[in-house]
Amino acid sequence: MNSFSRLLVPIFAMAAIIVVSNILVSYPINDWVTWGAITFPFAFLVTDLTNRYHGANAARKVVLVGFAVGVVASLILAEPRIAVASGAAFFVAQMLDVSIFDRLRASKWWIAPAASSVFSSIVDTFLFFSLAFAATGLPWIQWATGDLAVKWIVALLALIPYRLFVGRQELAGAA
Repeated sequence: MNSFSRLLVPIFAMAAIIVVSNILVSYPINDWVTWGAITFPFAFLVTDLTNRYHGANAARKVVLVGFAVGVVASLILAEPRIAVASGAAFFVAQMLDVSIFDRLRASKWWIAPAASSVFSSIVDTFLFFSLAFAATGLPWIQWATGDLAVKWIVALLALIPYRLFVGRQELAGAA
């Protein structure tokens, strides 16, 4: 399998997560959280698994292609201000995620995905909500606060499938 075709599944997953999240961010669950807060953290899981399996360069490719496909689709399916804000926040936060993960990859299995997701979520949340909703009259600071809390919870819960996938790879490598 060539190097690009092995990245098709994570690229598709990344693009789908971006588009779905960009649509769902327009729908509040309550005064603090939108539905997009639940789906978007899985982008960090895709990035981290790609980084673990294929390395930082492959993860960057997934981010770049997923970014391009996701933003173009979001421009069609979501509000333009959300698509643009999402693109900017996504690109910066995901590249930060790749870098943090890569630096911590030799640590215990949970440190790299947890640290990279937690810190990247801060950057993503601040950039996205300030670009997408500032000056709209919407309660974007409140949404950002709730969104960040949910992203952290989902990122921590995503350690379970991360460990299952990584553990499966380690078992296959030992055989």
